Amino acid sequence: METTHRTSPDTSPDAESVPSTKEHTQPDQPDTRSPSRTSSRREFFQYVGGGVGLATVLAATGCDSGGGMDNSDDMPVVLDFSTDFGVLNYAYALEQLEAAFYAEAAANFYGDASSVEGQYFADLAAHEALHRDFLAAAIPSLGGELIPNLSVDFSSVDFSNRASVLGVAKTLEDTGVSAYNGAGIYLQNPDLLTIAGKIVSVEARHAAAVRSILNPGSADFAGDDIVDPMTGLDAAVPPAEVLAAVANTGFVTTQIEVQNA
Repeated sequence: METTHRTSPDTSPDAESVPSTKEHTQPDQPDTRSPSRTSSRREFFQYVGGGVGLATVLAATGCDSGGGMDNSDDMPVVLDFSTDFGVLNYAYALEQLEAAFYAEAAANFYGDASSVEGQYFADLAAHEALHRDFLAAAIPSLGGELIPNLSVDFSSVDFSNRASVLGVAKTLEDTGVSAYNGAGIYLQNPDLLTIAGKIVSVEARHAAAVRSILNPGSADFAGDDIVDPMTGLDAAVPPAEVLAAVANTGFVTTQIEVQNA
């Protein structure tokens, strides 16, 4: 049964060995994928499986700036978790938000920032932009349809205030980690699950770093509020809950619908 939730404000030797992402033709129909798409799928998994960095993948696919169309007609964005593309677009939506925030923070940095904090935010801005652009390149490369660029609003954030910026960074990073953890169960392609694991490990490093900056010398980098003391595991939050929390921040004004999750 389909459920809908609505929220608002080692390498693959050939194409046939690539696990399905459920965008293939129906079993009784001929495979009408173009040679270029088949080649793109094969090259994508060869790049990632071979350990090539995100920047190399982006250069090969020619993507350097998000890649989605603007959501100018205010139509809701639908994320269908019955396919891997729905999960990837979910990650892409979150990476759009983080990349936009850090770009703003890096461009309007608070005046009392230490050199360490300044370098940290520069690094995070670069990381999140890479994550966003990587997903923007990967989804169409694998045959999926990319969701539009989300509309964001950071007018409630005082970028000249250290506590304000770090507080939002903490919220976004903790949310990102829990979101990837909660969405992993919906990925059917093991190669994509591996890629998601690589990205979330970086997000967890970001979250730990922000918490350490906010409370130096403490155990907050792996506090009991995010790491279960009984299991030693980080939080995993379902997609609908994550997007409801994101909507409550007011940072994303695009309406997002969640299906089959």
